Amino acid sequence: MKLTIRQIAELAGVSVTTVSQILNNKGSRFSEETRRRVLAIVEEYHYKPDFFASNVIKRHSKTIGMIVPDVTDAFFSKIVEGAERYMNPLGYMLVLCNSHQSQEKEIQFLEELAHRSVDGILLATPHLLPETYQVKSSFFQKTPVILIDRGINTRDTGRLIIKEYEGAYLAVKHLITQGHRHIGVLKENTGYYQLEERFNGYRLALKDAGIPFRKQYVASNDLTITGGYTAAKELLRRREITAIFCSNDLMAMGCYKAIYEAGKKVPEDVSVIGFDDIQFSEYMSPPLTTVMQPTFDIGFTAAKFLVDEIEYPHHRVPNKIFETRLIIRESTKTLTTKP
Repeated sequence: MKLTIRQIAELAGVSVTTVSQILNNKGSRFSEETRRRVLAIVEEYHYKPDFFASNVIKRHSKTIGMIVPDVTDAFFSKIVEGAERYMNPLGYMLVLCNSHQSQEKEIQFLEELAHRSVDGILLATPHLLPETYQVKSSFFQKTPVILIDRGINTRDTGRLIIKEYEGAYLAVKHLITQGHRHIGVLKENTGYYQLEERFNGYRLALKDAGIPFRKQYVASNDLTITGGYTAAKELLRRREITAIFCSNDLMAMGCYKAIYEAGKKVPEDVSVIGFDDIQFSEYMSPPLTTVMQPTFDIGFTAAKFLVDEIEYPHHRVPNKIFETRLIIRESTKTLTTKP
């Protein structure tokens, strides 16, 4: 049996206003005994407030839309987890949309979510937004939106920046310190997600160590296990390569397979470093040395920024910079002989 607030009021012998104030933790003109009586009825009948009905009065649905490029990607699933961890205790529910890396679908979801009266939207996008949907557009004025885009869309506030360049630089420097001079890189292709900062970090680390950049040490493919496998097979044709820096952990996993199929071992023959530190990386064999970025915290912070913008619309949303950190495990080794 689903009760209404009026029925709860009748059972408790109080007014509808009193029930509403107790459920919203407002007002103090009623006794503690009255509060306990109302809450006991709420618990007994498993009452849940009708947010769609309250939306008519308060103009809040307590619903947040979230658009991600790929729900199967461990990176984005961790961001979703962080967002939910912040929002759910505050009574917000998340509506998750998978854009399948398509900007057309992103725009469609933005319009659909706004039409369904969500309180705000979290948009994880690898794309530069069209003018109609840029931060200063009328759409953003009507519906609060926080972008998770590594800063590619220009704005003064609400920027979530990850120190990817620094992380990649440290990873390659680590390999150089171990004596490696022939270091390959698996980078993303010209697909949906551009990770130029990671590639730039690779190149500068080589330059600062006086190691020439070689185009033949670069292999591009999708940021997936299959993409890493295919790119690594191409790279391993160059027998002088002793280490490979992978643009993400999924590519590193595919890289492992290519190395073993070539009759070699990690790290005895080829050292491997990934990027992201997604959960399974420490359970690979051997455990993967990788660059940690605080994915959960990114989602958590994005949700906090959005809720603050919804509840305090006149407050300025800050920017946030996230540090990266090299996690050294067992997939790299120091060369004992000069390569």
